[in-house]
Amino acid sequence: MPHRTFFTFMLPSMAAMLLFIAIPIFSSAFQSFYVENPRVLVQTEACDPFGGCKTETRVDAQATLKLNQANPMGRFNGLATYTNSAHLAFADIAEIWHSSSGWGNAIARIADLHFYRALTFTLAYTFVVTPLSLWLGLLIALALNALPQQLRGVITYFTLLPMLVPAFLGALVLFWMIDARGLIGAALIYMTGNPDLSLKASTTLSWLVLFFHGAWNSAPFVFIVFYAALQTVPQDTLESAIVDGASRWQRLRFVVFPHLRPIAIFLTLVLIMDNVRVFESIVAFSATAQASSLSTLIFKDLVNGSTPLYGSAAATSMLTIVCIAILMTPSMIRSWFTFRAKG
Repeated sequence: MPHRTFFTFMLPSMAAMLLFIAIPIFSSAFQSFYVENPRVLVQTEACDPFGGCKTETRVDAQATLKLNQANPMGRFNGLATYTNSAHLAFADIAEIWHSSSGWGNAIARIADLHFYRALTFTLAYTFVVTPLSLWLGLLIALALNALPQQLRGVITYFTLLPMLVPAFLGALVLFWMIDARGLIGAALIYMTGNPDLSLKASTTLSWLVLFFHGAWNSAPFVFIVFYAALQTVPQDTLESAIVDGASRWQRLRFVVFPHLRPIAIFLTLVLIMDNVRVFESIVAFSATAQASSLSTLIFKDLVNGSTPLYGSAAATSMLTIVCIAILMTPSMIRSWFTFRAKG
């Protein structure tokens, strides 16, 4: 393909990536080095008719507005936003490490810090939901591919229902079902005989419900991709394996799975990027007391009363991007070697 044709073909995509990906990332990185301007405080003396006076401290709205107009980005803070107690908390970690009696106690206290508590849930959610979604989608695709052609259309429709329902609404439906008066909550209370059992109050049970919802929400996408890939498996190779007496498991292991490996790597990358950004489920389940993610930290900073913490939100966004890049690195390296071997 001539270079001019290639660039003409790629120009719209490159422009869209620059506009909607590169510029927002650069803007967030730049904003993360700044914090909000301090509010200008003034002291006034208020006197009542009976001669009593007292001094009050209030915000000078006009002076604060002028300061914000003069410094729209805020006050330069450098890397201090990344290292403060709301994020990486280097000073807090050093104090905890020196004051703790053992490394186990120190790690538990560090994991309870604001940022690391959210990071712990985010990583747990990613490491549980990603493989669970992959295997669940693969099993559904294999099961559907083995059914007669007449039944596949109806079953595919019902399998794709979670994709037709917005993630937030699906989480709300499950939230109502696990309530003590809901179908799942009432059934668990009946089976355990414990009227005080609550899926919403327990941190462990809340995490399990969030993991289940994440897998339920992602499995249809994984299924449809795997099911499409199964239609491209070489039939000649499968027929040769059948003639050679290979069992169904052997055909899957030596023919189907190797054919699906590049697709599995692609799906892993997509799911990691999606699961690290978990947000809707936590908000819909009202589970911020039991679970918080990196995305919920960003949301809290942006709705922080009358003063949104843009610098803090930008710093958390950049740390989220770094986390995604680290998690994606093994799959990207494996993908690189796979395609290089084929080339």
